[in-house]
Amino acid sequence: MTQIALGTMLFGTTIDEATSFAILDRFVDAGGTMLDTSNNYPFWIEGATGQESETTLGRWLAARRNRDAVVISTKCGARPATPGDRTLDAVEGLSAPVIRAAVEGSLRRLGTDRVDVYWAHVEDHATPLEEQVGAFGELVAAGQVGTLGASNHAAWRIERARALARAGGWAPYTHVQLRHSYLRPRPGITLPEGGHTQVSEEMLDFVRSEDLRLWVYTSLLMGAYSGRSDRPIPELYEHRGTERRMAVLREVARELGATPNQVVLAWLIAQDIVPLVGASSLAQVEEILGAAELKLDDDLRARLDDPALA
Repeated sequence: MTQIALGTMLFGTTIDEATSFAILDRFVDAGGTMLDTSNNYPFWIEGATGQESETTLGRWLAARRNRDAVVISTKCGARPATPGDRTLDAVEGLSAPVIRAAVEGSLRRLGTDRVDVYWAHVEDHATPLEEQVGAFGELVAAGQVGTLGASNHAAWRIERARALARAGGWAPYTHVQLRHSYLRPRPGITLPEGGHTQVSEEMLDFVRSEDLRLWVYTSLLMGAYSGRSDRPIPELYEHRGTERRMAVLREVARELGATPNQVVLAWLIAQDIVPLVGASSLAQVEEILGAAELKLDDDLRARLDDPALA
């Protein structure tokens, strides 16, 4: 169907199991295949353990018996080292023992024998990169993991890891996951969300030049494109370029009879980028599915990408 990935971060916590199952059913029934989670979602919510998303997804897979119909994407490395910690100040990291234990835990919660895309969730500067590359490569060689990705990593570390993988005969990273959307934050801004890494022009050039697939989270800026008063555009995006880009986005949406959210997703897809999109209701799923059918011609792409909007 589409290269939109459904984010399942809040399934089993703020989104109850029944609603989670209904969202998953509708997405997959419409041809969606990519489901994204992590072994730490959502540890920051009081009372949560960080296992809820994977566990809920595993229960759905068992109930529907459709494991081969979906692509499971999950991550390791960003689980708090101390149970109950709600920050990323000290995380499990990416040592070989942690990676091996993490994948076993994810496979158990998901109720499957393999993960299709397995991610290094955050950078680990304390563990030698060679050790990380070798540990991930062993998972692919053992058949526990299909392909590998690096989330929230710098381009130079991804390229160094790929070089080490080539030299050692290991499977390399072939996926990259970062924060990205149509609106751009102010240059030089520090993202307030711990662990988030913004896509740069250098990264866009890197993934286009190499055998890499880019997945992007916070693609809809947590509802900011909807125009709702309770979902304002985040302060770090407040600059004159945002005003210009929003004006063109709304114009294109009106011409297409679509929502700004749908245009943003179609814009990402047109660049062969995988948008990660969460949904908390069936209405939101329908909007996502509508974006998958939206096509942007060259003229619309040019208007949305006009350098004068930056």
